[in-house]
Amino acid sequence: MEDTALPRWQAPDVVLAPEQLAQARKDADKALAEDRLFREAGDAIPLYLAILAQKPGDRAAQRGLDKARQRLRALANARMAQTEGQRLALAEAAMLVSVAVALAPEGKAEQALQERIATARRLLALNRAGEQALRQGQFGEDGGGAQAAFREVLAADPDNSRARQGLAAVESGLIRRAERAAALDSDFAAAQRWLGKAGTVRGEGPTLIDARARIEAIRTAQLDALRNAGLRDLTSSKGLKDARDKLAQAERIALPGDATVELLRARIELVTHYGSFRPRQVFSDALQDGGRGPQMVVVPHGTFLMGATQEEIGGRDAERPQHEVRFERGFAMSITEVTVADFRRFVEATHARPRATRRGHSVVYDERSGNFIRRSGVDWQSDYNGVRAAPNSPVMHVSVRDAEAYAAWLSEQTGRYYRLPSESEFEYALRAGNQGRYPWGKAAIPPPNTGNFTGSLDVSPSGRHWNNAFIGYGDGFWGTAPVGMYNANAWGLHDMAGNLSEWVADCWHASYRRAPADGAAWYNPGCRQRVIRGGNWANAPEQTRAAWRQSQDSDVTSARIGFRLVRGI
Repeated sequence: MEDTALPRWQAPDVVLAPEQLAQARKDADKALAEDRLFREAGDAIPLYLAILAQKPGDRAAQRGLDKARQRLRALANARMAQTEGQRLALAEAAMLVSVAVALAPEGKAEQALQERIATARRLLALNRAGEQALRQGQFGEDGGGAQAAFREVLAADPDNSRARQGLAAVESGLIRRAERAAALDSDFAAAQRWLGKAGTVRGEGPTLIDARARIEAIRTAQLDALRNAGLRDLTSSKGLKDARDKLAQAERIALPGDATVELLRARIELVTHYGSFRPRQVFSDALQDGGRGPQMVVVPHGTFLMGATQEEIGGRDAERPQHEVRFERGFAMSITEVTVADFRRFVEATHARPRATRRGHSVVYDERSGNFIRRSGVDWQSDYNGVRAAPNSPVMHVSVRDAEAYAAWLSEQTGRYYRLPSESEFEYALRAGNQGRYPWGKAAIPPPNTGNFTGSLDVSPSGRHWNNAFIGYGDGFWGTAPVGMYNANAWGLHDMAGNLSEWVADCWHASYRRAPADGAAWYNPGCRQRVIRGGNWANAPEQTRAAWRQSQDSDVTSARIGFRLVRGI
């Protein structure tokens, strides 16, 4: 600790002749008025002392000296009251008092002030030592360090704001260690130990209560992430092993009886022993509100070549390179696109306000112009042309976020993990074992009743025909058709290639280079450009190819995009 001893002052030598006394008095009085008190031979105190040495009874010099002492004490008190530059201010105060003490060694006011300055300098040294320990991370949680220095200051001066701030900084430092232990190492036992040490600094105040809440929020977020990752593992080729690893991590950080851990454990148990499904089996899950979820069909596991070949007519670089994707486990996919009735149940149960509802408009087909235009008042309840949609119509005018919100609600309602299909899952199910250019194979014209496509036989209400269509094909609808109107594909899925294009879980990538080969979604958190797959009622034939894909902003809503879901089995 730095030296806090008070300095000693010795008056500068002043030699006066008798004839100089009168002028010396004037010079001393002037120096006193200008606060030039003691440093130089021409300052007030050295001059008064020299006058008194020549003429001990000089009353004017004695009065001047008394005034100088008073001024020294006043200046010293002013320095002690400074909050900025305390170290220098106290050193100056000590020098001022040392002069006053030299003038009046027995003066009670000077002695008291001298003691106050000595104490202040000692406390300042302690505060500085505590702050240095803080910078070095020596908090003193087990004795010594910054905490001991600040407590010693407060024992002598309970209202010392600098020491109080120092203790608050000690508490904050211990809390930061707790948060790092939780956030970086998932070591919540260590986090609790650090919080316990922080609690000994200033007690269980609001700061510590907030810190405990943050630690628990970190724990909850990690548990939620482990649960969600474990649930995803259960529906991917990684399977049970990785999910069990997530469960072990969750058990290590969770408090006893944690519901998140229990949910993940129950799901793993379910998957481990769930042997009742079979390929192409149809089922639906019960909802908590008494209804049923969308009908699902089990898509068999297997391998396929995803994307377009180099020779494919109409193929684009975004659809290449063609690559093998393997599904170690089957998955369940909704047989049809999600309907207006399905989506209405979600909106009414959650009071959700999907994107087009909030925005107040969406893109519809305008019969008068034959173009797609933005129209106000259109949302998920609307059909392709903006009129009210039938309950069994595929829901459209929904963003990818709306689709994901529906999937999350359905997961809560059923206790199963529903989500958007990955792009590879969608193409795999679209092809249904077929590697042709189109979902139905190599034929340039769809077989009858295959789906809702742009056919040359289709006619709009005002008599319009498609300029670019499958020649000789007609499906009976100009716009969207009710779901399930046409033949299912080989795996029991309807409308995969037509009716509406559909959102999938992947972010847009300009090609398949480095794409996942295990069926997982290729997703980058925060991406705005997402993928739609499958042709729709207004697509050109080239856009109905099995490999066709397109980028869309995640906020887009239109009369040509809907969605369906998958869930793990």
